[in-house]
Amino acid sequence: MHTGIAILLSVFAAFFAAFCLLVVAPVYLELRNLNIPPGVANPGKLHMIHCVYVGISVVGQILGRLGLCHQINFIRWCRCCIMARKKPVSSGLHIKDLSFSGIPVRVYEPTTASGEKKRGLVYFHGGGWMFGCIDDYDEVCQYISLESDTIVLSVGYRLAPEHRYPAHLDDCEVVTRHFLSIAETDFGVDPRRVAVGGDSAGANLAAALCQRLSKTPDCHLPSPCAQVLIYPALQMADFHLPSYQQNHSVPILFRGRAVFYFLQYLNGNTSVIQQILEGKHVPIELKLRFKKWLDLDNLPPQFRKGARSPQVIPSHDSDVYHIIKQGLDPEISPLLAEDDVLRLAPSTFILTCEFDVLRDDGILFRKRLKDAGVEVTWEHLSDGFHGIISFFNQGWLTFQSSQKGMDSIVRYIRTL
Repeated sequence: MHTGIAILLSVFAAFFAAFCLLVVAPVYLELRNLNIPPGVANPGKLHMIHCVYVGISVVGQILGRLGLCHQINFIRWCRCCIMARKKPVSSGLHIKDLSFSGIPVRVYEPTTASGEKKRGLVYFHGGGWMFGCIDDYDEVCQYISLESDTIVLSVGYRLAPEHRYPAHLDDCEVVTRHFLSIAETDFGVDPRRVAVGGDSAGANLAAALCQRLSKTPDCHLPSPCAQVLIYPALQMADFHLPSYQQNHSVPILFRGRAVFYFLQYLNGNTSVIQQILEGKHVPIELKLRFKKWLDLDNLPPQFRKGARSPQVIPSHDSDVYHIIKQGLDPEISPLLAEDDVLRLAPSTFILTCEFDVLRDDGILFRKRLKDAGVEVTWEHLSDGFHGIISFFNQGWLTFQSSQKGMDSIVRYIRTL
């Protein structure tokens, strides 16, 4: 009896040790490539968060290979456990979960009485078009709603890999049009004071949606009055911009992962990541066309520091271009829209972070919009990294700059 128990314990210990080794080794190798510059807010905390995220991904991969669960579902579950802890609803807010045409939404309504119709914000969460949910962004939406006296509508759009483009954008359009049509009657919101916004992939959806709506206007509905873009992902033509060079291995978004997420949203073919990183996915004639918008000289000098000019590649890989061609369309790369489309853009708020591969996307978009005559408000977090807003009011996970970023968003929304 005791011998049998001892054998079982030995087997369990061996299995546990092997499992730990399988997890620790990949995490260690990943951390060897990690680069957290000294100017990043709370580098030790960010390092620990990255370790946790990498560990979750590795465990999910192991469980997937064992057939116990899908890696993506495991990562989503873990993210939800970390970011979506249930807390008491802020006093002064009424929150309810609804469904618009089968798409889940959560409405945050300030309870303060007002003599005029309120403003509204339709919010699309981040997460690389693969992760994130309404619960993950509950703290963010509560704060915006309460502090800016705005009715916020958080959208649970469909995700990759289960769904590809244009499912995410279609969901955002359906919800936005529906909200605009009932904003006044059902929520006491002035439909002419409704903005759209989001962070990261959600900011991409907000920018693409504004362009789509400007090209297909509804005479019965007003267009969004503003777009709130928090570290937006805006183009997949050039992954060699200075911010991609300087922050290629800064958590929580590495250069290679940015390409991976774009491809997951587009069509799921991730076999061409390396060719895209090498710049072989864009024909020379398109590179020349995009150069006027993506040229390094369009960036303020302080953001070009130490950046190398991209290597001139005289030819492209036609097979790779065929795979990613649609990704260069403005609905996926809003930064590449023509001037006549950008002129129709609403008032814009852009938040960028110094230590973020997507930093230059936002800065270049700001320049293009300003050149087109659009009013732009820009906030830059000098010690921020990609995803910092999602850690707002998350206990020990909170970063001081996330509060600064949130307050700048609130200040802007109050002006609408």
